[in-house]
Amino acid sequence: MHRIYSLPFASVYPLYVTKVEKKGRTTAELDEVIEWLTGFDDADLKQHLDEQTTLEDFFDDAELNPNASLITGVICGMRVEQIEDPLMQKIRYMDKLVDELARGKAMVKILRTA
Repeated sequence: MHRIYSLPFASVYPLYVTKVEKKGRTTAELDEVIEWLTGFDDADLKQHLDEQTTLEDFFDDAELNPNASLITGVICGMRVEQIEDPLMQKIRYMDKLVDELARGKAMVKILRTA
């Protein structure tokens, strides 16, 4: 089991906020991306942050977007579509989406919509 699984989502979230805000994106856009991936709404997201939910429990509660499998590419030196551990793949999906947001990719492309 990876150490990252027991990290509170609330400890990772501020790092994401810093990353996207440095590149001129907003927390609202970050939340939209996370909510698209997980199926959470604003209240769910806030609850997970307030309760210090671990990443493992965070993704256990999530209903992954059916289009999440369209997320491809390299993150942390690994192709996300080839990661075999389902939980690690979900975490890396989120990392990949945050990276795309920070790089200025259009929201419609990040959210894998037509």
